[in-house]
Amino acid sequence: MNGRIMNRLCGAVAAALLWSASGAVGAEKNEYTAGDFRRISAMTAKILERNHYSGVKINRAMSEKIFDRYFDMLDPARMLFTAADVEKFSGCRQDIGERLLRGECDFAFEVYEVFRRRYGEFRAFTREMLKHEVDFTVDESIAAEPSKQPRPADETAMRDLWRRRVKNDLLLYRMMERAEAAEKDKPSADPGVSPAAPRRASAAKTPAERILQRQRDIGNDVDQRDRIDILGLLLDAMARSFGAHSDYQAPKLSRDFEISMSLSLSGIGATLTSENGYIKIVELVPGGPAALSGKIKVNDRIVTVTQGNGETADLIDMPVSKAVQFIRGEKGSEVVLGILSGEGGAPRSVTLVRDRINLSAGAAKGEVREVEGKSGVIKVGVITLPGFYMDMEAVMRGDADARRASADVRNILRDFERRQVDSVVIDLRKNGGGSLPDAIALSGLFLSGNPVVQVRDKNNLSLERDPDVRMMYSGPLVVLTSKFSASAAEIFSGAMRDSNRAVLVGDSRTFGKGTVLRVESLDRYNSWFGKAQPAGALTFEIAMFYRPSGGSVQQLGIAPDIQLPALTEELEVGEVFLDNHLPWDAIARVENPPFDPDLDRKIGELKKRSEARVAADPRYKALLRRIGQFRAIRTRKRISLNEKVRWDEYVREKQVSEEVEALESESGEAKGAEDRDPVLGEAVNIAADLFSMEKKRL
Repeated sequence: MNGRIMNRLCGAVAAALLWSASGAVGAEKNEYTAGDFRRISAMTAKILERNHYSGVKINRAMSEKIFDRYFDMLDPARMLFTAADVEKFSGCRQDIGERLLRGECDFAFEVYEVFRRRYGEFRAFTREMLKHEVDFTVDESIAAEPSKQPRPADETAMRDLWRRRVKNDLLLYRMMERAEAAEKDKPSADPGVSPAAPRRASAAKTPAERILQRQRDIGNDVDQRDRIDILGLLLDAMARSFGAHSDYQAPKLSRDFEISMSLSLSGIGATLTSENGYIKIVELVPGGPAALSGKIKVNDRIVTVTQGNGETADLIDMPVSKAVQFIRGEKGSEVVLGILSGEGGAPRSVTLVRDRINLSAGAAKGEVREVEGKSGVIKVGVITLPGFYMDMEAVMRGDADARRASADVRNILRDFERRQVDSVVIDLRKNGGGSLPDAIALSGLFLSGNPVVQVRDKNNLSLERDPDVRMMYSGPLVVLTSKFSASAAEIFSGAMRDSNRAVLVGDSRTFGKGTVLRVESLDRYNSWFGKAQPAGALTFEIAMFYRPSGGSVQQLGIAPDIQLPALTEELEVGEVFLDNHLPWDAIARVENPPFDPDLDRKIGELKKRSEARVAADPRYKALLRRIGQFRAIRTRKRISLNEKVRWDEYVREKQVSEEVEALESESGEAKGAEDRDPVLGEAVNIAADLFSMEKKRL
């Protein structure tokens, strides 16, 4: 199982507690006692302190992190706790970690009770505000990133923030209706076909009614949460203070883990999390309906879900665990998602048909492209590899036909050999990682016994090598990466570059996911205490990956030899943007004979040729212009609450988004595949240039 995806799912499920934790003080469904809470708290704290790779101790600095993160998890939009509220609990700020080590956890319930009461006050405020007309002509705004704003100083400032939040929600729904109406009136691309009217998410209720219904649902979740789940929030805050990929799952979430895992492989094919009250897409599963639609991207947010019968659910502020109940459904059923771009604007409607993921659509694919060279046509084989997949059960059975990435790539290379391909590009731009053994096996197709990756835990350092000195393909090789290339994809890329085996092309860096995770059930320790109450599960970093050259892939990722302009360069994607990520470091390099001692000189010449082509390419000129416009949108600090201004911004953003998608889309109309994807097209040109240099040398 892809460790990164596993961690994301853990994080997504844990994040679902964002709004759904409750301060109910009634009897626990599982009859947890105060002693159980003390035991679970102390056990979680001790396991993290003793086993987490960082080696960080629970001290004053760690306590301050836990304290701040707990408030932020309950109130990510910073609108329910004032600065004065937080100050009242400041006596725990410097020692909450030590308290948890001792099993003292009353802080979790006391803070939550303020949260529960304050959300009730927010609901009452909203009901009263919506009794009156709201003026959308006033020039005022709300922060684009509320989580980065200071908390309101007092209740007066907090209520003004509430007013703006409710006004923003009203405006969002009004713009949904306006955008849907505009889509309905847009002429069809086919003159003989009438455009299908999009389902109006607002048909049944007014914007005000929808807001009140949503808050009522959230309020019910807030009031009904068990105390073990409230404690789980604080323990999760502690785990996440140790590392970006660490988390604690309360027992209910731990039991639901397998269901949650399956959600990434069925339904619409997307991995979700909760961020600032929105359901955010953090990963698209290759071959899933969402990815195949071409209309949904990572960082987009799902704000509504409309079923085939017209029933609509609003997902704003809804827990992930509840949202997925509306998103998933029977194979073949239709669902309409209200999608809000990761950078704002009015939502757009995207219709999908739910399906099981077509695994073959997420498998390695090969094609051959031709480039006109000075001495004739150069054939470049392109291998698109969305992930390092492996049918683990079949491999363990010894099944020679077990499905795995390295075997599929081997077959593609055999086909390339038959077609007399001159150079190869491996496209890892959407490869989020997967099976480490298969990443090593894939490396072996292009190496001859070279080192692939070093792995260090708290006590040991190990080295993984290509186990087979035979080389499947020894010709020119280019590896194309992006900020979404992570984990095993980074290990493969680093091994290719450190052996001087390939030229790396792409974004300024890869994702930077360089840690190994452990998922550990705490129930295994129950027998030590003579207890049977479920204790939940813990995920945490236990080791780190290092390149053969000694540098970690953690945090900084891998820089390319040749950087190409791309929209992904503007996205805040990567380990460096995750709170409490482990830092980059280095260990000793291992002996690694270079495949091509002259590669660095060749890269200098390849870079000059590439820069000249990019500067003269009209597609890249258009892309750079749109990237500049996108950058202006992304760096916006405030969102207007004036309806006219907001709509004008949406129209501009939509135009930029559509033009960028037209440039990058693999399904757009163009003369050739290179025209549809200028980044891949340039990687192919670089591979052709590399072959020309090799041919000249020979």
